[in-house]
Amino acid sequence: MDDSLLVFVVLGLTLAAFVWGRWRFDLVALASLLASVVLGLVPADDAFTGFGHPAVITVVAVLVLSRGFEHAGVVDVISAQVLKVGDRLFLQLLALTGLVTLLSGFMNNVGALALLLPVALRLSREHDTSPSILLMPLAFGSLLGGLTTLIGTPPNIIISSYRASLSGERFAMFDFLPVGGAVALAGVAFIVLLGWRLVPRRTGQASRDAMFDTAHYLVEVRVGADAKALGWSLHKLRRKLDDNVPVLALVRDGRRYAGHSFYGVLRQDDILLLEAGPDELKALEDQAGLRVGLAPSDVPTPEGDDLPERAEGDDLPERDDDNLETASLAQRTRHLLSQDEEAIERRQTLDRARDDVGSDEEGTQSGAHSGNSAQQDEAEEDSRKERSEDEDLHLIEAIVRNDAAISGRTAAELRLHHQYGLHLVAVARDGGRLQQRLRDIRFRPGDVLLLQGDPEGLGESLTVLGCLPLADRRLTLGQPRQLALSIGIFVAAIMAMLFDLLPAAVALSLAALVTLVVGVLPLREGYRAIDGPVIVLLGAMIPVGQSLETSGGAQLIADTLLGWGSQWPPLLVLAGLFMVSTLLSNVINNAAAALLMAPIAASLANGFGLSLDPFLMIVAISASCAFLTPIGHQSNTLVMGPAGYHFSDYWRLGLPLTLVVMLVAIPLIMLVWPLK
Repeated sequence: MDDSLLVFVVLGLTLAAFVWGRWRFDLVALASLLASVVLGLVPADDAFTGFGHPAVITVVAVLVLSRGFEHAGVVDVISAQVLKVGDRLFLQLLALTGLVTLLSGFMNNVGALALLLPVALRLSREHDTSPSILLMPLAFGSLLGGLTTLIGTPPNIIISSYRASLSGERFAMFDFLPVGGAVALAGVAFIVLLGWRLVPRRTGQASRDAMFDTAHYLVEVRVGADAKALGWSLHKLRRKLDDNVPVLALVRDGRRYAGHSFYGVLRQDDILLLEAGPDELKALEDQAGLRVGLAPSDVPTPEGDDLPERAEGDDLPERDDDNLETASLAQRTRHLLSQDEEAIERRQTLDRARDDVGSDEEGTQSGAHSGNSAQQDEAEEDSRKERSEDEDLHLIEAIVRNDAAISGRTAAELRLHHQYGLHLVAVARDGGRLQQRLRDIRFRPGDVLLLQGDPEGLGESLTVLGCLPLADRRLTLGQPRQLALSIGIFVAAIMAMLFDLLPAAVALSLAALVTLVVGVLPLREGYRAIDGPVIVLLGAMIPVGQSLETSGGAQLIADTLLGWGSQWPPLLVLAGLFMVSTLLSNVINNAAAALLMAPIAASLANGFGLSLDPFLMIVAISASCAFLTPIGHQSNTLVMGPAGYHFSDYWRLGLPLTLVVMLVAIPLIMLVWPLK
């Protein structure tokens, strides 16, 4: 079979795998590369040269610098001002969309979105604005901002490097600004003035109380004298109930302990605050002997508002929130969920606690207290005496990123509690809470998780797992020295690029190195900032994209298009190239779309005898216009869960926005980058 046909077969299968989504795109790209090597389309010696390509190095450097901005507090200083815009929707949209567009020109798109996502959710909650109205404009603004500079988005870097391989000259840092800036301004103006009206309203989906309905499921159970669970640890209780009932807190002698960090055993009159519906309550009674109700001493007087204790023989009530919660519980729940106290200390007796849990797993008998267990329990009580009387019940929402380590895995496989100190409370997908067993849910990109954990360790654990926090947070403004350093380092790199002192890859890599060396960003955070799947995608697809050109496949496509459109004016040819590239970027990664379309654009330019630059600029702009689907770009995927969007919601704003971009971009490209 001819090499050009083999290339089409490999690329066809690659695109099909990208669209199917069964395997991660980095694995698909690597398989495509290796298949190309085996088939002789890519020389074996050149198989991994893509990983050292300037485009890949530049992307790595930009990711590290973006994390440095976040760590130094540069963006938080700006974001703090956004919260002051008030309750006017126009100002909220303008502030959020405009700011994310500006930031995305100089840092990673997803990074800019991730920093402003909690701000947008807080605005929606404080001013009673539907989060769906704010989040899609925020995501699309992050894509528009990437059009403005060389480092704004990977397609720009790829197109610049491809131009250098053909003509020996790269696009400079701000060569994209005349067209990209005008397109971004037009896009933001359209979104703020008219486009937001096209976004479906999904009211209340971003609120923890609405998405997870936490307040309506929190119930209080007391450990009675005859309870089977006497002497059990919370670990054993969860195991008996198949991890189906999250225990959020334990109250003992008027003191409260977070469920995720309590390793003692249950005693008579302990109160458990947990999430449960009627089915779970039935399991609690049957398997653990725990019931909703108050102790005899707590029975209220007739004129009190609390519910009386349920009699021994009473049947479990039907699902009725008024029957599930006592007034005292409701007050405590509101108090717990509204607190924002200082982070609790990590336990100093973790080893002893694990031994306690281990002994439970080996078969601690219910209701029995050995002398050794009692001593351990007393030691635990002593170790807690210096701790706060009210330990923080810290709940946080987090969204699963596209490249998250937990994607495709379950909580049981990850051992969230033992490995990361996190307790999974609930999972929401597509704006609704999942009702299946928590341990059996396989996490997907865009899932929103309700987690409980130690506030001090939450941030690091979420970073390792690849999740972004959505709950309200206190903005960390950083240190003035770090702010100045991070900005100064970045400006120095930009100046070196503008005056042609250093190539972009070298200047930005040097800036990233200095950022790590001077301590603006810890080395560990620098490595975590590198988006591994995207790097593998770029490194693998660059040789595959080159094989499309070297095998003659790109020229074959261009000749076919030339035959169809030989009588077309150049304007229509550019429009056709724009639409093909845009459609491709909405079903596969935008970097992959740019890699595949760049050789075709160059062949079209040669076939028409026109300048190369306008054709490459068309690919750069269109490859970043993934506004039609939630899978076209990570930014789109990340807002889908918190806003409760459906797959079909995106094109309602995305299609007219794409038309606006095309109508503005093509004439400007022909003006700024003449065809001849």
